[in-house]
Amino acid sequence: MSISKKDLSRSLREELDLTTVESEIFVDEFFNSLKKALNTHNIVKISGFGTFKKFTTKPRIGRNPKTKEEKTISSRNVVTFKASKLLIKKINRFNA
Repeated sequence: MSISKKDLSRSLREELDLTTVESEIFVDEFFNSLKKALNTHNIVKISGFGTFKKFTTKPRIGRNPKTKEEKTISSRNVVTFKASKLLIKKINRFNA
């Protein structure tokens, strides 16, 4: 099961007794801040949650599986996430 921004907003609204508009603004602003931070810095650490890291992939050769034609895949920026030990511990406690 996946959780959407709308689900996060609804959860915040219920937990913090916010209006629908306030909770949607909160979620949107959080993700906008995260995007801005990743554009200006390569690493964003959120204590107790994890680390988002931006890096640039190297250009590489790809191949069309049907025609076997080679094509250069250009470099691009990607984001990875590594959960903190505390988050991993909490997730594993819920699954036990």
